[in-house]
Amino acid sequence: MLSPVPHLTTAQTGPLLALESKLLQRSADIEAWFREQWLKTPPPFYSSVDLRNAGFKLAPVDTNLFPGGFNNLNTAFEPLCVQALQTAIQRVCPTARRVLLIPENHTRNKFYLENVGTLVDLITKAGFHVRVGSLIPDLHEPTDLTLEVSGRTLRLEPLQRSGDRLHVGDFHPCAVLLNNDLSAGVPEILRNLDQDVIPPLDLGWHARQKSNHFGFYREVAKELGALIDLDPWLIDPLFRNCGQINFQKREGQECLEANVALLLEDIAAKYKEYGIQDEPFVIVKSEAGTYGMGVMTARSVEDIRNMNRKARTHMSSAKEGREVTGAIIQEGVYTFEKMGAEGATAEPVVYMIDQFVVGGFYRLNSQRGNQENLNAPGMRFEPLAFDECCSHPDPACGPDERPNRFYAYGVVARLAALAAAREIEATVQLAKPAAA
Repeated sequence: MLSPVPHLTTAQTGPLLALESKLLQRSADIEAWFREQWLKTPPPFYSSVDLRNAGFKLAPVDTNLFPGGFNNLNTAFEPLCVQALQTAIQRVCPTARRVLLIPENHTRNKFYLENVGTLVDLITKAGFHVRVGSLIPDLHEPTDLTLEVSGRTLRLEPLQRSGDRLHVGDFHPCAVLLNNDLSAGVPEILRNLDQDVIPPLDLGWHARQKSNHFGFYREVAKELGALIDLDPWLIDPLFRNCGQINFQKREGQECLEANVALLLEDIAAKYKEYGIQDEPFVIVKSEAGTYGMGVMTARSVEDIRNMNRKARTHMSSAKEGREVTGAIIQEGVYTFEKMGAEGATAEPVVYMIDQFVVGGFYRLNSQRGNQENLNAPGMRFEPLAFDECCSHPDPACGPDERPNRFYAYGVVARLAALAAAREIEATVQLAKPAAA
């Protein structure tokens, strides 16, 4: 049996209920606006968005363009995933029959491998031939892995290149789908291909910056706010950024301290405007990267000034051993949602394929508080429990009942996907002269 939708444990639900009510009342206008936007700017192939629900605010805090975790989605929405994949692949390559999936090199991460296995199953059910081409340097022949959780078999094959096209053995794909965020940079084998590679290589974390994405998000939040007469702050986390920083050497420390102070002042002003009694805080994190690395909570400038060596080392660490060189200072958004018998702190993560919301899950962590990053040791996942997808509100239900709570999640997540679509378009346009 599906778990019930968790209710907020805070009394400060007025603004969010007003937000949800507004989204329900204007759902026809919102959906028409989204349709118009997708005609102007094609959506990302797939994406996932981490949301935080503070009771007085609902906002995205991260958008991933190479999402793992498809294995955590509710299996009831598999048909929706299959339909969305058909649309997404046909948009990129209308005549596609074969898809080559390139995953991360995480052969020891059993949960990530389940994600890859799930993607293979979904693409196959969407009506395409699919093989997995691996970038693992010492993989020289096809290797079958038995997945611990599901028991299914996943075959990894060494990625090959002939001329300007990728293949595995005699399998020559129409499209190449990356599920590898390229944190370590773009391997030579992927450069200058005469094949559709999705998402574009320049959207990997070797080049992408979170502040750039949230700059685009700020604009789409303003546009939706103007459409439905909504204060964009209710769906948009304020942010600032420091372009050059070295936590170990304390280089860029003055920039960081100044921006933390200014952002805390801006948040305090909005809290005062809405009569919110909670303490403002910010999240400092690497401009690039995933897996919850290089993230800290700060409630004052002193928290930055008094960082010890262990904290500075933590903030310097990024995926693939990369060194953090830039930081985004983001408004901290409380999460007042809890789940499970232990009352674990929870935040929703919404998944999209093309323009469609295809499910999601709650990230739970009983070892973390409502001001902290939950993508840390101790986290687990619970599939979102809804009877209808996030894009289908029910006017007969209250604004905080399912599926309407999830409709609000879906609107904000699609805003983040739209911001990512504009980010992709700008990145591709910027790269064109260099490729010419």
